[in-house]
Amino acid sequence: MNENSLGGILGHTGVRVALISVFTVLALFLFVQTVTSVQGFGRSGSPATDTITVQGAGQATLPPDVARISFTVQNTASTVSEAQSRTTKQANAAIEYVKGKGVAEKDVKTLSYNISPQYSYPNPCPRGSMCPDYIGSPKITGYQVSQTVQVTMRDLTAVGAMLSGLGSLEVQNINGPDFALDDSTAGYDKAREDAINKAKTQADILAKQLGVRLGKIVNFSESSGGYMPYPMGFGGAAEAKVSSAPNIPVGENTYNASVSITYEIR
Repeated sequence: MNENSLGGILGHTGVRVALISVFTVLALFLFVQTVTSVQGFGRSGSPATDTITVQGAGQATLPPDVARISFTVQNTASTVSEAQSRTTKQANAAIEYVKGKGVAEKDVKTLSYNISPQYSYPNPCPRGSMCPDYIGSPKITGYQVSQTVQVTMRDLTAVGAMLSGLGSLEVQNINGPDFALDDSTAGYDKAREDAINKAKTQADILAKQLGVRLGKIVNFSESSGGYMPYPMGFGGAAEAKVSSAPNIPVGENTYNASVSITYEIR
């Protein structure tokens, strides 16, 4: 092919566009390969085989900063609206009492609100007698409406007085207090930190005993769990209008965590 023919081909617009596209794709491919090679520089292409694994068990004991109390108000009446009215009136009075003791509105929330029919089950007919089919069917006698409210208290010195006050309002069920940290992860974070420090110390000792040097961490796993004091329960309504405030020790909560760390060794 002479130079004139080659020049004619290259001078064709469609051929130039095709060649430019090919060179552009090739350039992008080479760029990606270069970036990948740089990112992988110094890394082994296969998983580390020379490793040691150490475990650490950590613990953190912290005083609680909140106490959670829940109470339920329930009433039964022949109609839903009447049962709702009674429950609403009593629940609102209890909530107003709680807020009047300095509990913020954000710390009072409804956990559940239920409406359920109440049934009666007629006694079966005497043996040998003829009974209509409907005799054994349950019949609705009324409706029960219940509302359960949770209160988060930040003044732990006032918990006993709060329990006493709620009892005087004759709510049906009081449960708690559940003493905890407002930040539910704070205790586990400190326990994990303790576990990691212990695992690192163990790794340093083991490396020295083996005569090796620790490399980078190639694997990590953890499991966390904690102990919470079992909530104290106060079932039923108080009979007296005024009751003495119970003594409620706060104590401390202990949180546990365990970790496993795998190091490369050299």
